[in-house]
Amino acid sequence: MATVLLVIHLMVATALVGVVLLQKSEGGALGIGGGGGGGGFLTGRGTANLLTRATAGLAAAFFATSISLTLLANRTAPQGSVFDTKPASTTGTPAAPGETPKPQEGRGGILDKLQPSTPVPLDR
Repeated sequence: MATVLLVIHLMVATALVGVVLLQKSEGGALGIGGGGGGGGFLTGRGTANLLTRATAGLAAAFFATSISLTLLANRTAPQGSVFDTKPASTTGTPAAPGETPKPQEGRGGILDKLQPSTPVPLDR
């Protein structure tokens, strides 16, 4: 279901981009908007009205498929939060105040190689 809806969403988005690009520019913000010259590919009020309606319809379909995909993803996602799970304890007991925690050994990570072999005093 989600795959079919996603394919429809992508087709609507592609069609929406195409219809927007076909429309005649009215602003001429950068001077490239098709404001000059007499004949164009799609000119006339009827075509502009058709493209405006097509844009509105495709935009409505885009929003509808977006909301549908969001609701579908929300419904199929596992409920709960990451904060609901209990974190795995690494050492079992917390270190006493002023005591540096002993690093775990034998994990084979780069941090094992970076740990000093003797504790470094803090008051140098």
